[in-house]
Amino acid sequence: MAAYLNRIATAVPNHDVHDAFVAFADTLLTDRRSQILFRRMAERGQIEHRFSTVEPRPLSSNAALDADGFYCRGAFPTTAQRMQRFEEFAPGLALKAAGRLNLSDDEKQAVTHVIVTTCTGFSAPGLDLQLVEGLGLRPSVERTVVGFMGCYAAINALKLSRHIVRSEPEAKVLVVSLELCTLHLQETSDLEQVLSFLVFGDGCAAALITSEAQGLELESFHAELVQEGADQITWNIRDLGFDMYLSGQVPGSLRHALGEGQGRILRDAAVEDFDLWAIHPGGRTILDAVEAAFSLPPKALSASREVLRQFGNMSSATVLFVLKALLDSPGEKGARGCAMAFGPGLTAETMLFSQA
Repeated sequence: MAAYLNRIATAVPNHDVHDAFVAFADTLLTDRRSQILFRRMAERGQIEHRFSTVEPRPLSSNAALDADGFYCRGAFPTTAQRMQRFEEFAPGLALKAAGRLNLSDDEKQAVTHVIVTTCTGFSAPGLDLQLVEGLGLRPSVERTVVGFMGCYAAINALKLSRHIVRSEPEAKVLVVSLELCTLHLQETSDLEQVLSFLVFGDGCAAALITSEAQGLELESFHAELVQEGADQITWNIRDLGFDMYLSGQVPGSLRHALGEGQGRILRDAAVEDFDLWAIHPGGRTILDAVEAAFSLPPKALSASREVLRQFGNMSSATVLFVLKALLDSPGEKGARGCAMAFGPGLTAETMLFSQA
């Protein structure tokens, strides 16, 4: 029994914060060399827009950075305050994305499983139950939350969905990946940490996986673990929010590991056998590393680069944005594809798929 990714819908908050963040980040850096390097990286980042639940306001030396006073210089919010904001804004964004799947009343009643991925906020009762109530799903629906796995969690959710559908052919699985990354901005003068904030935005994607042969067939999955890079991406809960560390060594480590693991990832097929590439745009240099590791032509990653340009890195939701772009411009029936997402571990979660 095969499993298919039938539909994907996406949503982002209303506030485009990319330019405002670049301006603010420049004021965090205290030495001229760091400021010059940051500006150079911002110009080369290939990101034009990122969205947030936080509404920016013009910079002032004494004022809050946003209209609500959430980020005030010298008094950034505690973890509790950040989680309260997650509880306030996450349900609405999740329901907005799921609503855009345009499920009929009959389809809603047919949903058997709900899988939620997030690594930027937690509460109980949480998004899984809020989706059941908000969408009018059956109260008995089976619920699973994939928490704190980082940017590759949506691949794991699709993997779990495939297992469910293959074992229960009548199952209909709703996956929702929601991340409010901008709730975890830190007031720091550390250049590497400021650069990690340069790519992250908020977003949500919802997907429906069933045994109905439409969309993309989910063929197989493989995890490539780069143990020597375990300390290159970390994500820890601290007193003032979730603390992200993203090393500049990650692109090089991924390029080497993906090159070495190409046979395992592609199941010994040739790169030329794949027409569709859905690569998590963790940043421009991440996409460059994948392109180099597989010797891909520039157009191969055009969907990933466009998602990066329009939305930045929305952690686990991002690869579903890329897969949506592929679904919206379907290839020939049987065209093969490869999806990848990267995160702590250092881990590359990969998936092979084909056009139904």
